Amino acid sequence: MSMQSFTTVAMFRRQIADWRSAGKRIAFVPTMGNLHAGHFALVKLAREHADKVVASIFVNPTQFGPNEDYARYPRTPDSDIDGLAGAGCDALLLPSVEEMYPFGTMGCVQMHVPGITDILCGAHRPGHFNGVAQVVARLFNMVQPDVAVFGRKDYQQLQVIRYMTTEMSFPVQIVPAPTLRESDGLAMSSRNQYLQGEERQTATFIHQTLCFMRDQAALGMPPGGIEAEARQRLEMAGFTVDYAEIRRSDLARPKASDEKGLLALIAARLGRTRLIDNLEFDAA
Repeated sequence: MSMQSFTTVAMFRRQIADWRSAGKRIAFVPTMGNLHAGHFALVKLAREHADKVVASIFVNPTQFGPNEDYARYPRTPDSDIDGLAGAGCDALLLPSVEEMYPFGTMGCVQMHVPGITDILCGAHRPGHFNGVAQVVARLFNMVQPDVAVFGRKDYQQLQVIRYMTTEMSFPVQIVPAPTLRESDGLAMSSRNQYLQGEERQTATFIHQTLCFMRDQAALGMPPGGIEAEARQRLEMAGFTVDYAEIRRSDLARPKASDEKGLLALIAARLGRTRLIDNLEFDAA
């Protein structure tokens, strides 16, 4: 059966209801489109957890700041649809802004996840994670999945969604997916296409720096010293650094570099492109 596409929640829910009545388990992969191999890997992982896999494509305006790239964000629906169908997606929700926000983005119900939204990317993109929480909560209500799959590359986003899902009692299992990388270590991202000329090769230095931070932690260097050196290395390579930090898995600050469950997180700008990545120290 080929993938079905829906632009309205009402029609989409009818299909979900039919599957539910047949006892099918539903997995969900929300996206903003402009899809690449990393997204299709999420669909394949979702298939391992459910009978039916559904996805959404929606560029959410409420998670973009006033000086960010909402209008510039690439829209590639035709190739996205082909890719999702090829990855084994069963149904796709393609809502309009009006369908998602019937009272407009200024009149919508506000969402805020305290604490972990005000650090790291949240400190540099005020309101961003409020928009993420708003749209994911709406999508969970629209789709009502058993499972939802999110990539680990956006680690802070993953933690925000985990927090919101637990606190709001959404009956959804959150499945994290490993970061998919290019052969040179660069994390796959829709924003990579913004990189110009030599910026593409320079961008690989983010992953190299994350590995450096992990290795220095294993040698016992204090977290503050690792962070300072990582920032300096990135700046010398041409990046404007938002942060290069070591955190616990819950995003709290560690006291020592030999704690278990640590990870390094970097957000840095190269030209006009903002890149993020992270590396878990204890990962196999």
